[in-house]
Amino acid sequence: MRFAGNSILVENNSFRSSQLREAATLGKIPEGISPNKRALRPARRYALAHSTRFLCALLEKPEMDKKLKLIYLVLLLTLNLSCVEKKSTEKETHKPELIVNSKTDTLKFTSGIRAIFQDSKGNYWVGSHNEGVCYYDGKSFEYFTTSEGLSNNQIRSIQEDQNGKIWIGTAKGVSVYDKGMFTNYSTITNDPKYDWNKTSGDLWFYAGEEDGINRFDGMNMNYLIFPKPKNEHPNKSYGVTGISKDTDGTVWIATYSALFNYNGKMTTIFDTKKLKLKDSEVLHIRSVLADSKGRIWIGNNGIGVLLKKGDSITHFSKEQGKLLSMNEFEANTKTQQFAKNTGLQSVFAIEEDTEGNIWFGDRDSGAWKYNGTTLTNYTIDSELSKVMVWTIYKDNGTNLLFGMANGRVYKFNGKTFDKTF
Repeated sequence: MRFAGNSILVENNSFRSSQLREAATLGKIPEGISPNKRALRPARRYALAHSTRFLCALLEKPEMDKKLKLIYLVLLLTLNLSCVEKKSTEKETHKPELIVNSKTDTLKFTSGIRAIFQDSKGNYWVGSHNEGVCYYDGKSFEYFTTSEGLSNNQIRSIQEDQNGKIWIGTAKGVSVYDKGMFTNYSTITNDPKYDWNKTSGDLWFYAGEEDGINRFDGMNMNYLIFPKPKNEHPNKSYGVTGISKDTDGTVWIATYSALFNYNGKMTTIFDTKKLKLKDSEVLHIRSVLADSKGRIWIGNNGIGVLLKKGDSITHFSKEQGKLLSMNEFEANTKTQQFAKNTGLQSVFAIEEDTEGNIWFGDRDSGAWKYNGTTLTNYTIDSELSKVMVWTIYKDNGTNLLFGMANGRVYKFNGKTFDKTF
């Protein structure tokens, strides 16, 4: 499996055409076309047609001097060529326009915040669970969905390359935003790569629920197959749920059924056996963090947090006394009594702040902070109907942002949480 090497440029021509048709019907001037230009175009066409008929009539007169006829003929050709040239230029310089009415002063997502990113210019990008992505420049939010060319409305990741292009990983493919346009890479399953060393690149993406991960090499998207154990249960999923790079450059990749790392030479799997779990402790990894001290934090939905320090593996949630019995946890989940799951057990997000504290985002119990000795549970907002933390993001400054299941973003101010978006 791999993403298509040939990108698809989406320019919203269908939207543009429909916008113009609707404006013409209503007698309104479309966005992006000035009143003067709109008014002058019919006049130009009329003037050209009138001049052409006049010159043609002159050329038909038999008594006209041949030299004069030649001059009129050259003038006629010049008028027509200038019209063709003008149309060609307008087409070549056309730039897709962003939808003006997609701007708002407040964040309007309600389906949940799955990704937050601050680009090199200081602007924020916020990805939702199923409403697309939005861009915040400090004044207003601008929204992009499949209607504007996005691959899919469920956002999995957001990152920026060295050229300032924004790469948006979605549930179905990758969209690259650059200068008002999207270039899309779709998932294709007919050319998997088993030797990871034959590819290169620092951009990694979710690539479906089956066998591997996508890596962009600067030209093409390559689908890399995970080295799964032999005789593996066919129903196990290796969809990517998290990616983190450690201080040595090793990439740690969380999937539902195992953890993988790639050090530039070889790919290693950390499955149930390597993570020293019991048969009753089922991996369902939802997050991973390689912290500044070289520790690897592995967040699960069900068995909580595992901690890898060198060759040592510890069950962090169990050590901290924050793990309910699986029978109790599953019963609460089945009956949707999530508030009873008070442990650190369904960890969908892990991040490190500027002071070295490790933060966890739990589906049922909200935010947690570990300062090296004490694990503290925080209530982000007592009025929230859902306490689930989808994502935790450390921005370019010192801000720690929390993306919530209700579609809001909060910032930790050192003691409590302030609603940011």
